[in-house]
Amino acid sequence: MKKILILALSLIIGQTALAQNTKADVEALERKRFAAQVSKDYDFLEKIFADDLIYTHSNGKQDTKQTYIQSIKDGKSVYNKIDVEEVNVRDYGKTAVVNGKVKIEMAPIDGKPNIVPLRYVVVYMKNGKKGWQLNTWQSLKLAN
Repeated sequence: MKKILILALSLIIGQTALAQNTKADVEALERKRFAAQVSKDYDFLEKIFADDLIYTHSNGKQDTKQTYIQSIKDGKSVYNKIDVEEVNVRDYGKTAVVNGKVKIEMAPIDGKPNIVPLRYVVVYMKNGKKGWQLNTWQSLKLAN
C-alpha cells in the first residue's frame, strides 16, 4: 500500500512538473512570437504558425497563415513594439490555451502614435516534430 501511495504521489508530482514546463515553454513561445512580429522574423513565424491558422484581428478581419505573414511583408501589418502585459497559459496535454493582454504600437496614423491595447486568446497545438504551433488567434480591442 505504501509503495502504491509513493508511486501515485510521484506521478502527480511528475505531471505537475510537466504542466509547469509546458506553461513556461508556451509562454516563452508567445513572447518570442511577438518579438518575431516586430522584427519581421518570417522564418520563425512560418515555423510557429500552423498551416491551418485562423488569425482573427480585433476589427473582425480574418487571415490565414499565408495572408497574415504576407500582410507583414507588405507593410499592411506594422508592429513597432509589442508590450506583453499578461500571459496565462492553460495546459490540456497536446493543446494549450493562452489568454493575454498586450499593448501594440503600430505604424503612426497621420503622424500620431497608434497604440492598440488588446485582450486576446490563442490556441497552440502540439504538432509532432514541429512542436507547439499556434493555430488560432482572436483579439478584442480595449479602450485606451
